[in-house]
Amino acid sequence: MNVDLFDFDLPNERIALRPAAPRDTARMLVVDGAGLHDRVVSDLPDQLRAGDLLVFNDTRVIPAQLEGMRGQARIGATLHKREGPRRWRAFVRNAKRLRDGDAIDFGHGVAATANARGEDGSWALDFHGDEPVELLLERAGQMPLPPYIAGKRATDARDQDDYQTMFAREAGAVAAPTAALHFTPDLLAALAAAGVEHATLTLHVGAGTFLPVKAEDTDDHRMHAEWGRIDAATADRLNAVRARGGRVIAVGTTSLRLIESAAHEDGTIQAFEGDTSIFITPGYRFRGIDGLMTNFHLPRSTLFMLVSALMGLERMQTAYAHAIANDYRFYSYGDASLLLP
Repeated sequence: MNVDLFDFDLPNERIALRPAAPRDTARMLVVDGAGLHDRVVSDLPDQLRAGDLLVFNDTRVIPAQLEGMRGQARIGATLHKREGPRRWRAFVRNAKRLRDGDAIDFGHGVAATANARGEDGSWALDFHGDEPVELLLERAGQMPLPPYIAGKRATDARDQDDYQTMFAREAGAVAAPTAALHFTPDLLAALAAAGVEHATLTLHVGAGTFLPVKAEDTDDHRMHAEWGRIDAATADRLNAVRARGGRVIAVGTTSLRLIESAAHEDGTIQAFEGDTSIFITPGYRFRGIDGLMTNFHLPRSTLFMLVSALMGLERMQTAYAHAIANDYRFYSYGDASLLLP
């Protein structure tokens, strides 16, 4: 499909630089067979049915943004995928100043050697020493806010909490599964009281989620692989919910993509552990999910293509035009949509 079909104009002031406080006071646009409905996230228990199940991603964002020096050259690195105990694949700023085997000093006793430049321009960084890389990143790294936020303000102490979900447990993501940022313990309790269950899976979100689609046709775009896991007990729960007539609602496109990666043609979900690079565009037949809660996405992005596949391109164009006209806040710290095909 032509990527231009997924373009739209977004006023700069619609990009949220801070999340709503409290988190569940964010607005929520419900898109279903009856049309568009303006709600807030705390209304979610009234929008779902007893027996439905929400699926959250329990990945935890690591301080994956690094600034260092290669000699006199300043080098920036954003880690995006672990390739070994001490090796991370990274997108590098000022990469033209790097050669294979160059050492980068990130300060605070943290250094790495750049090796194996990829076709996409990324580098493998092999971290020096014996300390776990996670400890090195805690010393030298920063929270990797999306470029559309980081380009407007500096990362600060508030982001250490704001950019983690209440489910964050498994360290390894370099971007938050942002739909789950809207949830609070009180909202989860209200959902439980309404008979709505929840489960978790793990998908370590990579920095590739921020990359624009540069190809003119979706067939020519290559997704970056991300590691995920659904254990057997969770897969069994999801299958049981659907077998008794409940709906599996993915919270976030990361949860959705992993469920769809684990789903068979007949809709049953199997245990899964490994990489996924699933790319969902209109024409895709969804097998494992019955709905999606997600934020509002970038023009020409793989995520806007995904929601258009779920709900139809024309309907999502209408929904996004409504959101823009009615002052909804966009992107990672913005408002939510609940999509029920």
